[in-house]
Amino acid sequence: MKIKDILRDEEPHISFEVFPPKTDAGYESVLSATEKIAALKPSFISVTYGAGGGTSKNTVNIASHIQNDLGVVSLAHLTCASSTKEEVHQVIEKLKEKGIENVLGLRGDIPDDVQFPVSNQYKYAFELIRDIKSQGDFCVGAACYPEGHVETEHKKDDIENLKNKVECGVDFLTTQMFFDNNILYNFLYRIREKGITVPVLPGIMPVTNSKQMKRICSLSGTALPERFRAIVDRFGDDPKAMQQAGIAYATDQIIDLIANGINNIHIYSMNKPEVAGAIMKNLSDIVKV
Repeated sequence: MKIKDILRDEEPHISFEVFPPKTDAGYESVLSATEKIAALKPSFISVTYGAGGGTSKNTVNIASHIQNDLGVVSLAHLTCASSTKEEVHQVIEKLKEKGIENVLGLRGDIPDDVQFPVSNQYKYAFELIRDIKSQGDFCVGAACYPEGHVETEHKKDDIENLKNKVECGVDFLTTQMFFDNNILYNFLYRIREKGITVPVLPGIMPVTNSKQMKRICSLSGTALPERFRAIVDRFGDDPKAMQQAGIAYATDQIIDLIANGINNIHIYSMNKPEVAGAIMKNLSDIVKV
């Protein structure tokens, strides 16, 4: 099933994300976590491409396992910052062989000390998206940034870049994580005003430890509201308390989004089935599975 068809349903849907292991040695543990998350019956599970693209083969394998063995729709990430066009084309062929219909096209993080782009690479995500669309009947998603991309100085320029990307064939968007829902509501107003009408899935990150929060902020420039900072200050040194508080905060965000008519929400579950399970339990009478 294509994700764009799932998004037409007016009932609330929750999706999760997993990431492949950095080495083959961790494959079985990631597979186990993925199976536990799949048992929660999300609308789909996305599988990241991995830093540097080095885990691309595992992305395809895990996405195939989710869809073909576990019976859950899968979304395979595909990034181009560290891959040649030939390597990207090889991955696309593997996705087609496995019957995977949904792809999230991303530029990805540029590796340190690497010249980018070289002549046989895509420079921008829209180039990758256009090529994915030309090579198969894929449902293609892309990323968007409610607080603006960290590399773009002005938000209006970021929205113009987003519009260009969508016009290359994007079927839906997934946001960078945010911790203040008003940021999303303002973003949606601005992009709709500019004619971007594809579905937008809010990306929610349950922050369960303080080190994770610091890394998130350093990479994405995500703003932290005072309410959330107070939670980290109070519970950051107590892992169990921080996990419980982080899950509660994420649940509160999700409930507010659904109450305001946003029915499709993507959770960055970080290979943690216990976190995914706790959120689904909190939403048991709100989200029917």
